[in-house]
Amino acid sequence: MKRRAVLAGLAALPAAAAPSFSAPAPAPGPATGPAITKGIRELKMVTPWPKGSPGLDSSARRLARLITEASDGHLRVTVFGDGEFVDAFEIFDAVAAGIADMYHSPDYYWQAKVPAFSFFPAVPFGLTAIEVAAWVHRGGGQALWDELSGQFNIKPLLALNTGVQMGGWFAHELTSVADWNGLRCRIPGIGGEVIKHLGAIVVNLPGGEIVPSMRSGAIDAAEWVCPWLDLAYGLHEAAKFYYYPGFHEPGAAVTLGINRKLWDSFTPSERRLIEVAAAAEYGLSLTDFTYENGIALRTLVDEHGVQVRKFSDPILKELGRISEQVLADLGNNDPLTRRVYDSFVANRRRLMDWGEISSRAFYNARSLALG
Repeated sequence: MKRRAVLAGLAALPAAAAPSFSAPAPAPGPATGPAITKGIRELKMVTPWPKGSPGLDSSARRLARLITEASDGHLRVTVFGDGEFVDAFEIFDAVAAGIADMYHSPDYYWQAKVPAFSFFPAVPFGLTAIEVAAWVHRGGGQALWDELSGQFNIKPLLALNTGVQMGGWFAHELTSVADWNGLRCRIPGIGGEVIKHLGAIVVNLPGGEIVPSMRSGAIDAAEWVCPWLDLAYGLHEAAKFYYYPGFHEPGAAVTLGINRKLWDSFTPSERRLIEVAAAAEYGLSLTDFTYENGIALRTLVDEHGVQVRKFSDPILKELGRISEQVLADLGNNDPLTRRVYDSFVANRRRLMDWGEISSRAFYNARSLALG
C-alpha cells in the first residue's frame, strides 16, 4: 500500500475488530534502540494493556498497523502488551532509556515523577475528548507537554480517547459523602488524590488485576473504563452497583510516547506520518468507544442485572470542591506544573462557555424532545 494512499484514507479506515483475550507470551530479552535491516526500522511499542483487550490493545495495534502501512513498511511497529516486554508500570522508563521505542499509555501513571503529567490524560471535572484535543492542538498544551516529557527523553502525542468514563463499580451503594471513608478503591491519577480527601484508600492496580482483587475483598470499589471494557473484563461479576458520571475522567486520553532521540532521527516526513496516524487513531478510538458503550450498557443492565446509579448531587458537589483544591495544590508543586495548570484552567473556562450553549444545550434539547 502506497504512503500517499494510506495518508489520504487514514480517517476513513474502519474500526478493527476486538480480538479475544489470550495469555501474554514469554517476554523477549531486552534490546536497546530500534533494529535497522535494509532500510527497515523495527520499532517496539510497549503498553500496559493485557494482550487482546478491546478498545485499548486493539487501538494500539491499529495505530502500529497504520504507521507500518503508511510508511510502506519502512517503520515496522510491533506491539507488546503488559508483561510481554516490560511490566505495565515500567514502560515509561523503558522508552526513556531507549530499551523500547514508544509507549501507548495514559500519562497519569507517571505523576510521581512530575505532577504535571496528570493534566494530559484526565482531570476531575476537566475536559472532554474534543476539549482535550482543542487544548493540546490549539490552546498551547502540546508545547508544554513537549517540554515536560522532553525532560525524560520522550516526545508525546495524543493517540486515543475513551470519551467520558463511568464512575466505577462498588460493592455497596453510596448514599452520602461519608460512605467513601475507608473504602479501598482502585482509581488512578488526580481522581485518586481527590477521593483520598474523603477518607478512601487508593490502590493502584493494572486492569487485569481488578476483578480478582474485588472478588477477594482486597478492594471495595474500582474504576476501569466504560461499559465496553468493563463488560469484557468481567467487572460485573465482582460488583453490581455501577456509578456515573466519571467525574474523574471526562475525556481520558492515551499517549503515544516516543523516545526523543528516535523521534529526532526520523525524517520530517516520517514525523508527520506518525503525527497524522496518531491523530487519526484518536478519532477512530473515540468512535469505537462511543458505539460499543451503547451496546455494552444494555447488555450489562438487561442480561446481567447491573444496577446503574448516579452519584448524588451532594457527592458530586463535594467531589468538585475537593478536585479544585487538589488541582490548585498540584499547580503549586513546581514552576512547570504551574504553567500547565494555568494553561489548563484558562482553556477549560473558555471551552466551558462554549460547551454550555452547544453540546450541553443540544443534549438537554434532545432529551426534552425525544425523552
